[in-house]
Amino acid sequence: MPAAVVPVVRIQAGDFDVAAEIAGLTRGRVDIGAVVTFSGLCRDEAGRLSALELEHYPGMAEAEIARIAGEAAERWPLQGLTVIHRHGKVRPGENIVLVVAASAHRQAAFEAANFLMDYLKSRAPFWKKEHHGDGSEGGWVDAKESDDKAASRWKAKPGE
Repeated sequence: MPAAVVPVVRIQAGDFDVAAEIAGLTRGRVDIGAVVTFSGLCRDEAGRLSALELEHYPGMAEAEIARIAGEAAERWPLQGLTVIHRHGKVRPGENIVLVVAASAHRQAAFEAANFLMDYLKSRAPFWKKEHHGDGSEGGWVDAKESDDKAASRWKAKPGE
């Protein structure tokens, strides 16, 4: 039986390099047939937004994301999994989040990445505050019902 994948989870203020993260996950591996990535970027909301500020509880956020990444590794046959989420002020065009799922076959990689992003959008312990282009602070961003609905499809594990 293959060893269980230990997901890499990082919460960081600084940017990340998507290509370097993929290369680090796949370097020297010949058992990986598919790598699916999702990188989320900050939007300017039609010029209204100058930055998005993301806050989290250090330690708790990492543990919770590691828990859900571990669940993904149990649900799908993965050869590697990386989840990176930024905190602090993120400007339009900058990276916010990265999910890299590697598997022998594409379907498992796609589903694992989709599962993780649905979780990160709906339940990850981050709080987002908008900063407007005119220099004013916006409010805290509420969760979207559509994100909760998307995440609800993963309640039952495959085959249950």
